This record gives sequence, C-alpha cells and structure tokens, in this order.
Amino acid sequence: MGLLISTAVLVVAAMVSIVINRRWLPRLSVNYVSMLIGAVIALVPFLNGFVEKFNSDIFIGLIVAPLLYFEGQNTRLNLVGRHVGEIISLTVGMVILCAVAAGIGSSLLTGIGLPLAFILAAISTPTDATATESVTMGRVLPRREQVSLKLESLFNDASGIILLNMAILWYVNGYVNYPQTLWDFVYSAVGGIVFGGVISGLIVYVRQLMLRSKVNFINNTYNNGTPLKVIYLMTPFALYFGAEAVGVSGIIAVVFAGLVHNAEGERSSLANPQLASDIHQLVGLLSDILNSIVFLVLGIVLVRTTLDQSVTYRSPWLWIAIGIVLYLANLLVRYAYVRLLHRLSNREAWIFALGGIHGAVTFALAFTVAETQVKTADFNLVLMSESLLIILSLLVPTIVFRWVLPRVQTDAAMATRMARIREQMIEAGVQSVLEMPISQEFKDAVTFDLRSQNGHTTVRQFVSEWRRMVQHAEYTPAQMRELMAIYRQVFQTERTYLLRRHEAKHEISEDFFNRLYREITMAEMVVLEYGVD
Repeated sequence: MGLLISTAVLVVAAMVSIVINRRWLPRLSVNYVSMLIGAVIALVPFLNGFVEKFNSDIFIGLIVAPLLYFEGQNTRLNLVGRHVGEIISLTVGMVILCAVAAGIGSSLLTGIGLPLAFILAAISTPTDATATESVTMGRVLPRREQVSLKLESLFNDASGIILLNMAILWYVNGYVNYPQTLWDFVYSAVGGIVFGGVISGLIVYVRQLMLRSKVNFINNTYNNGTPLKVIYLMTPFALYFGAEAVGVSGIIAVVFAGLVHNAEGERSSLANPQLASDIHQLVGLLSDILNSIVFLVLGIVLVRTTLDQSVTYRSPWLWIAIGIVLYLANLLVRYAYVRLLHRLSNREAWIFALGGIHGAVTFALAFTVAETQVKTADFNLVLMSESLLIILSLLVPTIVFRWVLPRVQTDAAMATRMARIREQMIEAGVQSVLEMPISQEFKDAVTFDLRSQNGHTTVRQFVSEWRRMVQHAEYTPAQMRELMAIYRQVFQTERTYLLRRHEAKHEISEDFFNRLYREITMAEMVVLEYGVD
C-alpha cells in the first residue's frame, strides 16, 4: 500500500510540475520545476510521509528501464549500425578516460582514497539523452553533436555499471581483478545485446502474428489493440528484469529492444492506425511523467539527506568539492577526447562536452552503493557529490547554451496567418452546415463542435450544451447515420478549403499546413470512432 500511495503522490506531483512548466515557465526546463516541487514535498512533513524510502531496484526497473526503452525506440537501428565505431569509442574509450581522470583528480584534490574516488568517478560517467534535450529548449543543437550525444547516452550506462562494480570490489577487497572486470564487461554488454535482440525479436514476432492474422481481420480479435498494448507496455519490464536475472545488462537489453521495436513501428503503423496512434500518445505521456518523477525524487532525496541529522561527512564542504571536481574532470576529458580523436572543431567539441547531462542512471547508481559494503558515511558522501554533479551538469549548459547555440527561429507572422486560416477554414465548415437542409438541432450541435476547434466557445456555452445533451433522448440509428454524414461532409469542406488556400497562395509553410490538416483528420477520426450523441 505504501508503494501505491508513493506512486500516486509522485504521479500527481509530476503532472503539477508539467502544468506549471508549460503554463507559467515555458522557457525553463521541467526538470528544474520537478526538482523544486520534490524539495517542497520533502519539506512538508504531511506530504513527505506519503513518499516511501528510495529503492534503487524499483527506481531503475520501473522508471529508468521504460525511459531507456522509449528512447531506444526513437532511434533507428540503421543509425546505430552506421555509427558502431563511434559508439564503442565514446562508450568505452572515453568513459574509461573520464573515470580515470575523475577518480585520480578526486583523490589528489580532496584527499579521499582511490577506491572511493573511483566509485564516485564510475557513477559520474553515464549521461542522459532526455536531460540533454531539456537544457537545449528553444535552441538549435547541431545535428552531428545531437546524434553523438544520443548514441552515447544509450550505451554508456553499461560501462558505468561495470566500472562501478570494479571500484566497489576494490573498495571491499583492496585490489582490482582486471581480467575479471574485462570479462564482466564483455559478458554484460554483449549478453545484454543478445538477450535484448532475441527476446524482443520473439515479442515482435508474436505481436505481428496477432496483428496480421486473417482471424484478426475477420473477427476483430485483436484490432481493438488492448492485448497488443499490454504486451508493448510489459516489454521493457520483462526484458530488464529477465536480463538482470541471467546476469547480463538489463539496461543494454531494453535499449536494444527499443531499437528493434523502432523498425517494427515503421512498418506496422498502417496495419492498425488506431493502435499506432494510441501507442504514440501513450509513450509521450509516460515519458513526460517518468522523466518528471526522476527529478522529483532527486529533489526529495536531496532535501531528506540534507535535513537528516544522522548523515555525517568527513568535512561539511567535502561533497561540494568532489562534485565540482567530478564535473570538471568529465567536462574536460569529453572536450579533449572528441577534439583530438574525433576531429571536432573547438565549438563542436565544447557543445558535445557540455551536452553530456547526468540524470536518472547516475542518480540510481549512486543509490546502489547503499546496498554494498561501503560505509554509511562514504555512501552519504557519494549521494551528495553525485547529486551536485547532476545539478551542475544541468545548470552550466542551460546558461552556456544561451550564448553558444542559435535560437529556434519562430515566424510570428506565419503563426498569425495560420490562426487566421484556421478560423476561416472552420467558418467555411460552419457555413456549409447552415446551408444544409437539416434540423436546427443538428445545426446547433455541429456548429458548437466546429467552433470548439478554435477555442471560440465559452464554459457557459459548454454547460448549456452539456445540459441539453443530458436531457436529450438518445438518437435513433437513422439519426446517428445522418449526423455522421453531416460531420463527414463538414470535415471534407474544411479539408477542401485548406487545400485550395495552400495550393493557390502558399500562405503557410508545409509544416503549418500539415498541422492544420492533421487537426481536421484527428477531429474526424474522433467523431467517426466514438460518435456524437
């Protein structure tokens, strides 16, 4: 029950942070808003009591795994194939150098032991593609750096995990077993790829059998999509926990499964358009909620740890110094690596270096240290230092990118023309309704719905329409057929008007035209699918 209540509180808080961000703070990343709301929850005893103690296994399995799966699904497998060399370079070579620089730098500059320093360094290596997108809001990230950062973040988690396991064994046993570490890395990464590829391939095959079978099309057995949606939603969890159970990388497994499902989605959308649309909307919703929850939890844990009087450090300022050293070491190594080995220009190298944002995986790995034989004081030091690293990796590029990256160009005049054409398009539909030989009741109902497309109906009008529908007797089948025919004709009128305006005058861009056309199509789909009573 406690987990259920915690989940409900976090989901509601995530929705609130998203609403606040989009309504009042659109230029600020939702991650900052979520972190602040998380801090408020932790500061209010009544709310803080509803949220359970953090569990890294639940966090990685239920939040990080689906996020990485969705991110993998947004990436083409062909793109990965064409950048295999670059991926290996960034996720193995660069990660090792970052860990060495951060580990030695932390030990030399702050005086902590090398094993603990390398635990901190290993946790600091994974990056987060979703967080990177949040700090570039309203700015244009160059295509080359965008692809590199995305591919790096998809595959560097396994390297960080293996290095962390090595550092923890060093901390506990006092020595490093290099052959075993190398074998663990190969087994974990390659095993994750094989496991994710084989299992996701079987899942895709089963889904396609259900989707394309003749029985399905004749009897509509699966075409409502519910079994297929359930299979889709269970895939990242089954893959992650299944891979971890056999000792390979669950993170690599879910990422590779996402890549496999990307190709499936591209060739299956028209087999069941409604299912494809529903899954697309569902993924967008879950990605927003889960990403917000990551930073809500970060805000909660930071405040809890800060207020916990039992938390001790060797020095009050030690975790701040370590967090800064970890960030600078990773930043400088990333810059030098791509500048010298990948031949990027000075500006491109800095953009790539700054774009390595830390988020969910770094946060989760920091908490896994608590489940090892690492001392409690050292774990607290790890948690606070890595939290500062995450905050710095968000704040610094948010500020610097405002100076380095060009602003996304917005055409205010074009947006105004688009709004005017939308209004004229809707009025063309309304006029066609008024000219039809139909009942006044149908004219009023359809006219209200059409003008709702442009926000030209008030709450009072809605309440009046709602009361009318509550009191109105159910339409007969003949009336429903007539009403559906009216809507089809009206939407066709809007579509024809839009096509003529676009083809004759080219008053709006192709993107804006597609947006308006999609609005008409979606409105028609909703009416024909669910009806209007």
